[in-house]
Amino acid sequence: MGQLSAMFNELARSLSIKKKRSYFGSCGGGDAVEAMTKEAKKNDLILTSSGTVNVDGSKNFAAVFSKRGEKGVNQDCCMVWEEFGCQEDMMFCGIFDGHGQWGHFVAKSVRESMPSSLLCNWQETIAEASLDPQFNLESEKKINRYNIWKQSYLKTCAAVDQQLLCQRKFDSYNSGTTGLTIVRQGDFIFIANVGDSRAVLATTSDDGNLVSVQLTIDFKPNLPQETERINKCRGRVFCLHDEPGVHRMWLPDEESPGLAMSRAFGDYCVKNFGLISVPEVTQRHITGEDQFVVLATDGVWDVISNQEAVEIVSSTPDRAKSAKHLVECAARAWRHKRRGIAMDDISAIVLYFHNSPLCQQIYPVYTSK
Repeated sequence: MGQLSAMFNELARSLSIKKKRSYFGSCGGGDAVEAMTKEAKKNDLILTSSGTVNVDGSKNFAAVFSKRGEKGVNQDCCMVWEEFGCQEDMMFCGIFDGHGQWGHFVAKSVRESMPSSLLCNWQETIAEASLDPQFNLESEKKINRYNIWKQSYLKTCAAVDQQLLCQRKFDSYNSGTTGLTIVRQGDFIFIANVGDSRAVLATTSDDGNLVSVQLTIDFKPNLPQETERINKCRGRVFCLHDEPGVHRMWLPDEESPGLAMSRAFGDYCVKNFGLISVPEVTQRHITGEDQFVVLATDGVWDVISNQEAVEIVSSTPDRAKSAKHLVECAARAWRHKRRGIAMDDISAIVLYFHNSPLCQQIYPVYTSK
């Protein structure tokens, strides 16, 4: 691990000298990142299926669970990477919700390429910033750290989306995926959201109760700023007669593709008509009151409220089963609240911030109605 960390530090110095400006595929540190990825998989630091990640001595504990819906192959996929980029204080979590005929391939492709691309762009952005004589990585201000991650994410999402367009293994013209990711770096989390998956924080209020805080925006086509952009690009937003309240995005002259989100990777049929893959990037300083964060696809949020999700997770005695408990509660809620509608794929990641599950003392065991 130390050898790979040294490799990454040497990469930063090299990029700083050469003043590299590149996306994934031409990243000067691609070999180093590939080596880190292989080492992380070898050491069970990367999880891409249902399970848990908990490294000895780490503050992080992550639980992952995914359940196939009733529409065919499961198009949801997830990733958790502890010691992200061989940095002991960093962790990457990502959840991806594919759609369209090839959505499961698009989602997995983005899952595989995004972390490596993000590492390359993060290191390059740091190297570029270090050319400024006033820049000090060790004592950087909070705003500099946020700006570095924001620029890294903007470059990464553009690169990943372009990579989908260039590959020929599957069709991303009429298929796509959302992408919601979090990087924890020390006492900060940096959230990047493309689409309508959602991140919800559980934090302790002044009166001692555990409350939910929504960290992301569900990028639906009917959001005013999203509708305005789509309309300017000649795309259309409206609901079908048999789906009142479900706003979808359509081409100018035909009722296709009917996307229920306004941002996504892939879906090149509507990329010129208002759909974008630009992420919203935000940050939060983690305090002792912040207990965990839930990342979940819309299969959860369509039937479970933010506060219900926090209560479900906090009531789970075994943290390793918290994501599974949330997904199972959502599946039961689908059967009761959406009778006659095929259940969506349902996936969740629960990332705990502290070693002891203090939040589990707040609520009794939750059962869905």
